[in-house]
Amino acid sequence: MSSSKGKDVAEASSSSANNSVSAAGDDHQQQKQQPAQLSRYESQKRRDWNTFGQYLRNQRPPVALSQSNSNHVLDFLRYLDQFGKTKVHLQGCVFFGQPEPPGPCTCPLRQAWGSLDALIGRLRAAYEENGGLPETNPFASGAIRVYLREVRDSQAKARGIPYKKKKKKRNLIKANHDHSNNPNFTTMQQRS
Repeated sequence: MSSSKGKDVAEASSSSANNSVSAAGDDHQQQKQQPAQLSRYESQKRRDWNTFGQYLRNQRPPVALSQSNSNHVLDFLRYLDQFGKTKVHLQGCVFFGQPEPPGPCTCPLRQAWGSLDALIGRLRAAYEENGGLPETNPFASGAIRVYLREVRDSQAKARGIPYKKKKKKRNLIKANHDHSNNPNFTTMQQRS
C-alpha cells in the first residue's frame, strides 16, 4: 500500500507541474494579447487629454476638440486652480513674500506653476499625436506662454523666491570640448 501511496503523490505532483507549465503558457498568451504597458508619462498624457476633452464636452454649448482654441485652454487652466494644493499668498497677506510663513492664512490654494507647465507640455504633444497640426495647436500659442510666465512670476513673488532658469550644463561642457579641439578657435584671452 505504501508504494501505491507514493505513486499517487508522484502523479499528483507531476500533474500539478504540468498544470503550472500550462498556466504559465496561458499567462504568456494573455500578455501577448494585452497592449504594451504605457509609461507613466504616456499614461498621464492620455489622462490629461481625456480630461481636457471632457472639460470641452461639459461646456455650454459643448466645444469640439477641433474647434478649441487658446481661450479654451486658458479657461481650462483657471478651472484646474480650484483643485490646486499650492498656497499662493495674495498681495495684502501678511505672509506675502515669505518662503516659509510661520502660520496659517486664508489665501487660496492654486495649481503650482511647474504642474501647469508640465500639463501644457503633455497636452501639446497629445494634440499633435491625435492628428492636430502644429500650426493650429492651441497649447503652443503665445497666450499660453504669457499666462504661464505670469503664473510663474506671481507665485515666485508670493513666496519671496525668485525663479531662476536652470542652465544646461551638458551643452556647455560639449561646446567647450568642441572648441578646444578646433585649432581655428581662439578665445578673447588667447588673442590678447
